[in-house]
Amino acid sequence: MGNILITGSSRGIGAATARVLAAKGHNLCINYNQSQPAADQLVKQVQQLGIKAIAVQADVSQEQQVMALFNAMDEQLGPLTGLVNNAGILLPQMPVEQMDAARINRLLTTNVTSYFLCCKEAIKRMAIKHGGRGGAIVNVSSAAARLGAAGEYVDYAASKGAIDTLTRGLSVEVASQGIRVNCVRPGFIDTKMHTDGGEPDRIERVKSAIPMGRGGTPEEVANAIAWLLSDEASYVTGSFTEIAGGR
Repeated sequence: MGNILITGSSRGIGAATARVLAAKGHNLCINYNQSQPAADQLVKQVQQLGIKAIAVQADVSQEQQVMALFNAMDEQLGPLTGLVNNAGILLPQMPVEQMDAARINRLLTTNVTSYFLCCKEAIKRMAIKHGGRGGAIVNVSSAAARLGAAGEYVDYAASKGAIDTLTRGLSVEVASQGIRVNCVRPGFIDTKMHTDGGEPDRIERVKSAIPMGRGGTPEEVANAIAWLLSDEASYVTGSFTEIAGGR
């Protein structure tokens, strides 16, 4: 099985992905920024499944910390075979006319720069031209990239639009190097991220506008990520998987 790094994986979709991948026998690097107790607890949970797992603190929007994160994984787990770019933030709901540069830059650096930096380090390890054996990258985007999140999080939606473009361009750039790059676009998923945005019950408010009539679970997203990382998806790259209940 593989050695997979999941950024921002102490909670929500990242943590669910860790549990699904551990059940499939993959070794894991659990990255977190602030939530060490949650990350340590998750490591203990997945280790019970017989896999190797480590928790490594890093702010993945910072280049030196990203380099240290990947180096720690090299030393403690071995060659990287998969990357799940999941780390991201959602700031309180706000119309564009009220956003300042500090908010916008913080969100874009966290949600976009981090993905580029982690992809860079992954490619350096997985690309055939660098002596690697190939691998897979899955970027976690959002249905907001298509929907725009008007009146709520246009900056967040824009950051995810950038991730969609990164996925498409990078998938072509590294296809000849044995690296597949795909993207999942979750819709309204039941995680604590809605609390970060100032509306914990947001799914309840919007579920009538979702064709399936409910929000999704982190596990439903995690299962799609696991498939994209697997050999079953060996001819899939540059793809976008909608996990949004039909919206």
